[in-house]
Amino acid sequence: MSGRARLALCAAAATLMTSCALLPLVSPATWIFQVVLIVAVQTAVGTLTRRVPLARPLTIACQAAVSLLLLTLFFAHDQAVAGFLPGPDAFGRFAEVLRSGGEDVGRYAIPAPLSPGIRLLVVGGVVLIGLLVDAVAVTFRSAAPAGLPLLALYSVAAGLSAGSNDWLWFVVATCGYLTLLLAEGRERLSQWGRVFSGVARAPGGEPSGAVAPVRTGRRIGAVALGIALVVPLALPTLNGGLLADAGAGVGDGLGNGKTISAVNPLVSLRDSLNIDQDRQVLVYRTNSSDTQDMYLRIVALDDFDGTTWKPAQRHITDVPDTLPDPPGLARSVRRTEIDTRVSAAGWYAQDWLPMPYPATSVKVRGNWRYEPVGRTLVGDHGQTTRGLQYEVRSLIAQPTAEQLASAHEPSAAFEREFTKVPGSLPAVVAATARQITAGATNHYQEAVKLQEWFALDGGFVYDTNVQVGTGPDAIARFLKDKQGFCVHFSFAMAAMARTLGIPARVAVGFTPGSPQADGSMSVGLRDAHAWPELYFEGVGWTRFEPTPSRGSPPSYTQSNTPTGENPEAPRPSTSSSVQPSTAPSANAQCSLAERKEGACAGVSPSATAPPGDGGPPWYDLLAWVLLGLAVLAVPLAPMLWRLRSRSVRLGSEHRVRDTGTGARGQAGDVEPAAPPGREPPPVRDGEPAVGHTLAVWRELIDTAWDHGIVPDDALTPRKAAERIVRLGRLDESAAQAVHRVAGAVEQALFSARPRPPAGLVEDVRAVRSALRSTADRRTRVRAVVAPRSAMRAIWAGADRWAALKARGAARWTALLGRRSSPSPSGERAG
Repeated sequence: MSGRARLALCAAAATLMTSCALLPLVSPATWIFQVVLIVAVQTAVGTLTRRVPLARPLTIACQAAVSLLLLTLFFAHDQAVAGFLPGPDAFGRFAEVLRSGGEDVGRYAIPAPLSPGIRLLVVGGVVLIGLLVDAVAVTFRSAAPAGLPLLALYSVAAGLSAGSNDWLWFVVATCGYLTLLLAEGRERLSQWGRVFSGVARAPGGEPSGAVAPVRTGRRIGAVALGIALVVPLALPTLNGGLLADAGAGVGDGLGNGKTISAVNPLVSLRDSLNIDQDRQVLVYRTNSSDTQDMYLRIVALDDFDGTTWKPAQRHITDVPDTLPDPPGLARSVRRTEIDTRVSAAGWYAQDWLPMPYPATSVKVRGNWRYEPVGRTLVGDHGQTTRGLQYEVRSLIAQPTAEQLASAHEPSAAFEREFTKVPGSLPAVVAATARQITAGATNHYQEAVKLQEWFALDGGFVYDTNVQVGTGPDAIARFLKDKQGFCVHFSFAMAAMARTLGIPARVAVGFTPGSPQADGSMSVGLRDAHAWPELYFEGVGWTRFEPTPSRGSPPSYTQSNTPTGENPEAPRPSTSSSVQPSTAPSANAQCSLAERKEGACAGVSPSATAPPGDGGPPWYDLLAWVLLGLAVLAVPLAPMLWRLRSRSVRLGSEHRVRDTGTGARGQAGDVEPAAPPGREPPPVRDGEPAVGHTLAVWRELIDTAWDHGIVPDDALTPRKAAERIVRLGRLDESAAQAVHRVAGAVEQALFSARPRPPAGLVEDVRAVRSALRSTADRRTRVRAVVAPRSAMRAIWAGADRWAALKARGAARWTALLGRRSSPSPSGERAG
């Protein structure tokens, strides 16, 4: 196997090893087999085209074409021509699958199911990274920059993963990159001769030679990898924040007197409501005879910044045996104590413990802490609900409308904390709240009017496809568009209640769920819900339900509830069994309007989201992608052209030695340059070294130009060399290298049998290093990013355009001349 083929194999291995970091993100991981196949074929095509050889752009184009054919075969077989040739229908299919994949990425939690869209995103992304790595490391022979696309691939995986084995994928990806670097170093060393894997030993048994460079590189790589793994363990870390792992714990230490700053759980609520197939989250049994108020509350969001609601930073304590009495709940309010046993699914890992509100005692194992203000339990140091079983004793409060209407004002500090709204909240929110509640004589009537306006009278539509919204105008935009889901309704009602002076917050959890044949209640992801809680002194935090067609409006908010009588409270049943039923419970789907009309006997169909638009057509997506690539390529074009020209000129020595032909006529080569002031003579057959010498001289002139020494075409090679030495402030060694190249050019031009000395390429590289050492930082950066000698590409293009126009004009002249000249037969006829 040749060195270039070995390098291509290592590049493919580096891509595959780095892509292993994506394995924990998607389940099942069968996509890796498609990736291996496409990357293997892509590597084989690149190896074959480089052996032809084809120009570098053609090599990359062939690899991209074959990869596209395979992707078409796997993902757009039915829409393709002959099953694998992409056409308009196939590209339309790609756009459709990619769009669904983008939606799936935002819909599912990790590990996400392997839907067709996610499969195309993962496979196509890894294949694209593999093409970039192969092009940079093998086609352009620069393995070090190939680490950038590998780093991008690993960064995506590391940013999404929250597992404990991330260090393993880092080791695998790093080993792949080090293998690529070592393969490139070995391939470069092989051009100088044979590389020995061992060292000679003296008769005494001690090594008598230097350690092989390849073995030294392996040791350096191993040491660097070890440092990268060990050093971070000794560095200080930052606790908390939005980027903290889900299992990293939420408290500092043991939790006594510590604080909790939790991540907003609303990030995944919309995703849970939009899943294609519901998944069971919790199963519970209760001795309550009525489960319509069995909302399983997870967390309370009481910090409102004008844009969103989130949990405030609170102190947490150990879980007491008996929880304190609920704040504000007077003994005159009728209540019933019930017991509930809850089992969480083995895949459901939640930091908060779902419980009925208000809980009075909890029996649960693990590291749980109690937050008194929200009356929630939160896991500490990696504790989650995964596979957990626990028992909760809670209260079902049954206040009357009269008790709510006659509630006194809370304390000033309490009211100030829970009615605070930021100045960035649009004025239309408060104005709309006052308009809706006009005529109300107390906070209770205001709250009921708000609930009925959202759920019944306001013309709102329940739609889970609406984005949550960001920015201070999100609530105002929802009030105008009147489309959204539970997050929008609960956010808006709580914010409007605060503008009216009613203490309010938002609760997140689950609706009661559906009864099962064995008497238990099943709660799924689609039962995820958010609702507002309003505070009334003497009753406490009270649930309201503004979301249409979701949840069950409390009995104390309905106009048919007697104002002076206590509603019938649910009684604990002697047996927790219920009638077998596989249908969803009516209370979870019954709207406020249906409840008022008495139409809740059956289950109403759930609201369906309107279908979204088809998205932009595939050719628009393709045009935007091409435009983005063009915008990215324009500023990099001078640097890439300069790297290409340097590689061709200095690499001509190897082609001369290997093939026996000159640099002139090679695919992708530039013309050998003449010294300043002279035209290059034609390169004679049998003298390939002349072309190499002139190409090396052109590279020397352009290198000096890149560093600020403008070429002078009126000078001879010797004078030009003296000028470069003087203006570049070169030392003696570099000056001798410049003069050696100039002498070789004069010999190539004027000698009958030119025999240029060896080592001209090394002389040019030495001069380039010397020029960089004497130049300032700005000149060095410009020599790489925006080289002045890239003007030659523009000049060459202008010359070719002029030649093309001259050739076209000559052809038109000849054609018109033939048409205007009379034929011999015409002369005779005249």
